[in-house]
Amino acid sequence: MKNSNSSLEFLPTTFILVGIPGLEAEHIWMSIPFSLMYIIIFLGNGTILHVIRINSALHQPMYLFLAMLALAEIGVSASTLPTVLGIFLFGTTEISFDECLLQMFSIHSFSIMESAVLLAMSVDRFVAIYSPLRYTTILTLPRIFGTGAIIGLKSIILMAPLPMLLRRLPFCGHNVLSHSYCLHPNLIHLPCGDISINNIYGLFIVTTTFGLDSLLIVVSYGLILHTVLNIATGEERKKALNTCGSHICAVLVYYVPMIGLSMVHRFGHHVSPLLHSLMANAYLFFPPLVNPIVYSIKTKEIRRGIVQMLSEKRSRV
Repeated sequence: MKNSNSSLEFLPTTFILVGIPGLEAEHIWMSIPFSLMYIIIFLGNGTILHVIRINSALHQPMYLFLAMLALAEIGVSASTLPTVLGIFLFGTTEISFDECLLQMFSIHSFSIMESAVLLAMSVDRFVAIYSPLRYTTILTLPRIFGTGAIIGLKSIILMAPLPMLLRRLPFCGHNVLSHSYCLHPNLIHLPCGDISINNIYGLFIVTTTFGLDSLLIVVSYGLILHTVLNIATGEERKKALNTCGSHICAVLVYYVPMIGLSMVHRFGHHVSPLLHSLMANAYLFFPPLVNPIVYSIKTKEIRRGIVQMLSEKRSRV
């Protein structure tokens, strides 16, 4: 009996999730904007995927990487949806230990994929500007799909040890989280045992994924800028830089909220829970919400494909 009690103390059976601190009484009303965001996210990214799939002219490296980005963003949003809408619509605040670890694994795996795809897209833009005549011979379909497979495998392999590392820690009854979903930076503050291995491995993941990816994206754009400055005419320079506009927006939309959330988790111990919640929501909801809109507006081929798809549907009606 004693062993049974100690095992219950060691790992909590459930975690308690929170919605938006201070607005608990308004949760049913908060479900409206969150539901609308999910609808826009799935509709927007689903439209991007459908337009790329049905339009053979878009079966090019740039758009195939965009499809990978849309898939990763759908994955992140689908990972958070059950608990977020569960809290705001039905008041369900409990999540089992195993479900929490699965959600954490899923959210962070798809986030790592997003970062890696953004890096692949920056390399794609560099090759297109530096060597346009060899663009399709360098970025062949097998290489693109191989890159996608490596990105997916890397994300899963890197994240796989984290749930196991959390399972070995004593939580001593601490089971209240700060968000509407399970994130590793939040979970790691709950155990009462030695978390040094978890911290070291977490830092290793952040450094080798987000840190390295962001550094290589900066290097890619440094090379792009150097190449563009060597182009003879101003009109050609403008045209070359315009092809990067959507991707630069996507990079900023992804990394700025992520850096803000990391700073709040690392140094904001005395920051209000409301700010923690807002930063986490911005990190997870802003990129998949904004990117389809940005690419639909700024990318002529995607915009044309959407208009063509809508025209065909209207003509059938």
